[in-house]
Amino acid sequence: MATGSLTVSPATPQDWALVRSWAAEEGWNPGVSDVAAFFAQDPGGFFLGRIGGEPVSAVSVVDYDDAYAFLGFYLVRPELRGLGHGLATWRAALGHAGDRAVGLDGVPAQQDNYRRSGAGTSPAYRTARYAGEVPAPERPPAGLVPAGRVGAAALAAYDGACHHADRPRFLSAWLTTPGHRALARVVDGRLTGYGVVRPAQDEARIGPLFADGPADAAALLDGLAAEARDFGSDRIAVDMPEVNPAAARLALERGLEPTFETARMYTGPVRPVARERVFGVTTLELG
Repeated sequence: MATGSLTVSPATPQDWALVRSWAAEEGWNPGVSDVAAFFAQDPGGFFLGRIGGEPVSAVSVVDYDDAYAFLGFYLVRPELRGLGHGLATWRAALGHAGDRAVGLDGVPAQQDNYRRSGAGTSPAYRTARYAGEVPAPERPPAGLVPAGRVGAAALAAYDGACHHADRPRFLSAWLTTPGHRALARVVDGRLTGYGVVRPAQDEARIGPLFADGPADAAALLDGLAAEARDFGSDRIAVDMPEVNPAAARLALERGLEPTFETARMYTGPVRPVARERVFGVTTLELG
């Protein structure tokens, strides 16, 4: 696939180390060990634009099932922006999704470009990143157990209610990637939520944070913040969708502050999710 002197082709995990460094320079705070889990879901869903063999642009279009894909890592080297390389890379890579609906979390400044590319006519909702230091609770939160104790089937079913596609392959990798810490909350023998925290470029990132209600989410947030302190990070960051107002209330109660926002957009209809359970999205890169 080529546009003028720009050629777009699939990327390898080794290529993606460069893209991760671009994301870090943009302040996106990428996870330290995310790449392996990302490629586990769809190894063919990552693309680089090159000029003369030199990488200049990137985008991922990761397929989850026959109906849904997610676009992320839309990046162009700063000195080459405004020349059409990003849009050409986007259009070339989007074919990987076929006729699937595609979701994305993009910065508001790029919304016009997203619309021109077919990603809906207006944002479905906004997501705000909250960051800061969560103080240790007086006593450990009740009901928290390592997520591995719950069982893969139960976690996958809970996750599937909170995401637009079932994603057992991604979930298996995400829960076991080195450095990732996963907790579940179990009340009266019933799973009421789960979450993951991982080391990142700056603050540790929490995602997902899925829970039946604010009390479950608060317990998980406190527990995950404790896990982050255990691996050396006093600060955490979590991306919270505005369509669940209880998420922002929890963040503010814990002393977290909004730092930036993104806009969720879709190219077509998607499977409904239990929005009241989504206190934190998994990643802005893969949805």
